[in-house]
Amino acid sequence: MKTSNKYFPATALFVAVTACTSSQPRANAKSDSTFASLQQRGAMAMGVDQYASKHTFDVTSDGGRIALQNDSDDSIAVAQIRAHMRLIQHAFAAGDFTTPAFVHGHEMPGTKTMAEKRSAITYTYGDLPRGGEVRISTSDSTARKAIEEFIAAQRMEHHSGGTGMHSH
Repeated sequence: MKTSNKYFPATALFVAVTACTSSQPRANAKSDSTFASLQQRGAMAMGVDQYASKHTFDVTSDGGRIALQNDSDDSIAVAQIRAHMRLIQHAFAAGDFTTPAFVHGHEMPGTKTMAEKRSAITYTYGDLPRGGEVRISTSDSTARKAIEEFIAAQRMEHHSGGTGMHSH
């Protein structure tokens, strides 16, 4: 099987583990087909049940923050989240935004500029109690605007929480 995703072996492992640990969607899950498809692709890319984990997308004064945590203390899911977030840190630092494009089914706002400005942006991974986070920092105003666009689009499409700031 050929794929254009250079992280395919890791993604395949995530999918295999997810198949063994996935649970049914929550009763209060969004029922629209676009969101359901995003959740399904997210589970394939991230290796965790999207209905049993929570994304948070924050705009910060110097960029943004992406956090993903499992809803429970499931050690396998937490390890999967941490592995995924580390992959995201390295991919984004290299200007590779293919994972969010796959999950969302289209190129995400801001990612073209973020790739072009990758040398002006720092991506820092950190563990969270039930997952991990990637902090995105820059002092470049053009890059910061692109990060804000990316974070806002992620928050909206994931039906997620987070904070927003407006830089002027």
